[in-house]
Amino acid sequence: MKNAKPLPAYMVQRYHGWKATTYSENSAWYRRLATEGQRPRAMVISCCDSRVHVTSIFGADQGEFFIHRNIANLVPPFEEQGDHHGTSAAIEYAVVNLKVAHIVVLGHSSCGGVEGCHEMCSGNAPELEEKSSFVGRWMEILRPGYERVLARDESDPMRALEKESVLISLENMMTFPFVRAAVESGDLSIHGLWTDIAEGELHQYDPEVDSFVQI
Repeated sequence: MKNAKPLPAYMVQRYHGWKATTYSENSAWYRRLATEGQRPRAMVISCCDSRVHVTSIFGADQGEFFIHRNIANLVPPFEEQGDHHGTSAAIEYAVVNLKVAHIVVLGHSSCGGVEGCHEMCSGNAPELEEKSSFVGRWMEILRPGYERVLARDESDPMRALEKESVLISLENMMTFPFVRAAVESGDLSIHGLWTDIAEGELHQYDPEVDSFVQI
């Protein structure tokens, strides 16, 4: 691939620093991970946003979480034939092969994908409505959430839509037959979270009150 370039110097330096410290101090653990394979406790579906650092939020070690990231932490509905197989494949592998006990959908504040969805659905981002826009087609998954927020006349529609991205994903996840079977058998539980980046807060969806409550 002639267009590929060497890593930037700062990334190379950080790698060597990691190899000399973290890896060197825990090399036996890394070798064990390599030889015994992964046995993650949970799958976390989060946004690609660089400010959302899943392992830091939960203080997790390598091998503990099976992490999938995409724009706006969305899960598409189950489709045997469709265009959204990357996230669907990750969920299938986590549930069927890794047999994780938990799936967490983690939304966040100031989500650019959610903002784009709001702009698109309100008619202010025609470029996202183009069939050639991958982001626009992906954010169509969240359109039902936009309609629900619009109907409720929320005082903070953007934050409400960020949380809808979590709820829509949880709803869509239950359309996967293998997810529903695992949930109904008690082998799997699904969880909806939203984090406020500025405040460091974590909110959990509570179906009893149909709202997100701070942890």
